[in-house]
Amino acid sequence: MSDQTEDEGLIRAIGPKVLGLNIVNMVVGGGIFVLPGLLAVQLGSAAILAYLVVSAAVALIFLCFAEVGSRITRSGGAYAYVEEAFGPFAGFIASTLLWFGWCVMSDAAITVAMVDTIAIAFPVLADPLPRALFIIVLFAFLAIANIRGVKSGVRLLVFNTIAKLVPLLLLIAVGLFVINFDNLAIPEWPTLEKVGAGALVLVFVFSGAESALSCSGEIKNPSKTVPKGLLLGLGGVLMLYIGLQTVAQGVLGAELAGNTEAPLAAAATVVFGNWGAKMLLIGGVISIYATVSGDLLNTPRVLFASARDGTLPGFLTKVHPKYKTPYVAIIVYAALIGGFALSGVFKPLAVLASGSILVVYIGVCLAVLRIRQRDGEPNAGEFRLPGGPVIPLLAVVINGWLLWQMTAEEAVGLLALIGFSVAYYGANFLIFRKRIMQS
Repeated sequence: MSDQTEDEGLIRAIGPKVLGLNIVNMVVGGGIFVLPGLLAVQLGSAAILAYLVVSAAVALIFLCFAEVGSRITRSGGAYAYVEEAFGPFAGFIASTLLWFGWCVMSDAAITVAMVDTIAIAFPVLADPLPRALFIIVLFAFLAIANIRGVKSGVRLLVFNTIAKLVPLLLLIAVGLFVINFDNLAIPEWPTLEKVGAGALVLVFVFSGAESALSCSGEIKNPSKTVPKGLLLGLGGVLMLYIGLQTVAQGVLGAELAGNTEAPLAAAATVVFGNWGAKMLLIGGVISIYATVSGDLLNTPRVLFASARDGTLPGFLTKVHPKYKTPYVAIIVYAALIGGFALSGVFKPLAVLASGSILVVYIGVCLAVLRIRQRDGEPNAGEFRLPGGPVIPLLAVVINGWLLWQMTAEEAVGLLALIGFSVAYYGANFLIFRKRIMQS
């Protein structure tokens, strides 16, 4: 394996705490504000136990991320891991699924949700022109903040993450004293079919930690920082989610299943009074904004890494001479999200997000086995999974089972995106070969 500690012209400024906070920010997005109600519809009061089951499955996946992330330290995250293990073709497919199928679509969707929420308080944003100007200014600001340096992007990330966590933690702290424990009783266990449906939803809202690893070229001492950051981040998310589900279920009881649009706001109204709903409304806006802001720090590094390896246009590899950031990739990514958010054409493709990230997860889990087979066991100082191939294989099986829960429409959309990626890669390869023959 080539030396993966190569200097890419980027500054390594991200430690375990910031990485963990970045993971919390990327995972805890707008979905948490509707998640408790959706799970109550599918699983009732058993939803709390479902968190434990699914978090165990997610833990297996990110244990694989921890090992491969401690060995492959260049920018790109999951894309870099798959590319290093299986070559540029597989890496390009993973890159497309990661930055487009997952990140662009989900960011555009939650941006629309954020603007719709703000429009409740400021109806002027319901009009097309003010709405468009707001989205353009928003992404221009986020792009500039991240272009000015990874430290600038990290400061914005830390502020936004803390701001969105405050109302959620306050709801848990006060709500625990308002819980009716009878509402937490589980009268009957859900069927396997319901567990599968709930698991697919939970994987969606637990996803995002892999995006925080996209800036792996700017992580200090990756062999130690990546495992620690994953443990801190995902552990914090699990405790937060279980706390919110417990409070929502304990406060609202059977009424929780009837609050699928704003269940946490409904719980906050019971706990705090009328101002509680307003607090959670503001918290939802901050949460979505912080998630998109964090993605502007992370995902452009995937475009940067893919372009560096020749599978995307070369201009995306440009690093700002002063701030040492991949500024062109940041601008392009911000423009793509803003464009889809403005046009609304992303909506039919939004269902691709969950399937796209599951395919990437499978690729990363298999990458652990491939790199071990090719390069041997991890070296001293690198994270090593116990149990040989058991954890990666088990993670692959779980991901495959979750993919099986997709509807036919979602499966067709996912296959279409993969097919487009294959066609683009093939065309790019033919053009490259033609240039070689003509030279």
